[in-house]
Amino acid sequence: MNNLYTEEFCKIMQTNIDYSDMSSNRIEEIFNFARGINFKRIGIAYCITFSYEAQILKKYFEPHFDVFKVDCKYGRITQKDVLGGRSNRILCNPAGQADYLNQQKTELNISMGLCVGHDMIFSKKSDALVTNLFDKDFTNNNNPSKAIADLQR
Repeated sequence: MNNLYTEEFCKIMQTNIDYSDMSSNRIEEIFNFARGINFKRIGIAYCITFSYEAQILKKYFEPHFDVFKVDCKYGRITQKDVLGGRSNRILCNPAGQADYLNQQKTELNISMGLCVGHDMIFSKKSDALVTNLFDKDFTNNNNPSKAIADLQR
């Protein structure tokens, strides 16, 4: 089992033990974790639907961290640029979001409401650790756990 956990992973696990508490919400948990592990630079990759929330989150973290945010339409790439064809439709750019935050040398990135698949690309391309604040769910007010109840019907 020990061969699964690098020194970095052990540090993450220990920080979770040392700085988690059952009375904190998800945002407070991320904040406490980042402070506990001594991170200085935080990135926020978000869907443009959540621009207002991303700004509030940035302000919350800014007194203690350098915070960089980037929306999903970063770089304004078109469908024809990425997938070919003729469409000039602006696509989401999760690889570009990760690249931007990599350039900023963030140590922890928060994925906020990225679409399924886009969140995977973002996580895979990010040099920093990634945590999800919330996931986009069009039918359940961005609370995918509500869908579990629907499966029981």
